[in-house]
Amino acid sequence: MAKLDDLNRRILRELSHDGRIANLELAERVGLSPSACLRRVQDLERSGVITGYRAVLNPAALGIGFVAYIGVGLGEHTKAAQEAFERALQGAPEVVECHNITGTIEYLLRVECPDLPSYKTFHTDVLGTLPHVTSITSYVVMGSPKDRRG
Repeated sequence: MAKLDDLNRRILRELSHDGRIANLELAERVGLSPSACLRRVQDLERSGVITGYRAVLNPAALGIGFVAYIGVGLGEHTKAAQEAFERALQGAPEVVECHNITGTIEYLLRVECPDLPSYKTFHTDVLGTLPHVTSITSYVVMGSPKDRRG
């Protein structure tokens, strides 16, 4: 793994804000020569600290007008029940994040849909039909003043 010294942390901070930044500009911002900066970025990629680059998409331009986080509780706390639930979600395009968490529920999902009626369909026809699901709690996103997902 690459050493995460102050320079590497600055490189990572700049890349997390703009993954398409030119190496020359990145080098200037972190105070390195372009060749030294490129070597560090390549080392961070090789070592797995940087696992990829993403485009940040405009949800409205994609027709996504409804976002919710959903807490899901399972009635059976077995590996088989969890694996079945996770497999079922692989076929649900509305689910853009699925996290197995600790606490009073097993999963936290991020769901993106065009609108409330499409969310209701997902809630009823997908989540509501899965075996082992005993609780579904929806938290509708009204705004995102800070969102660092890329």
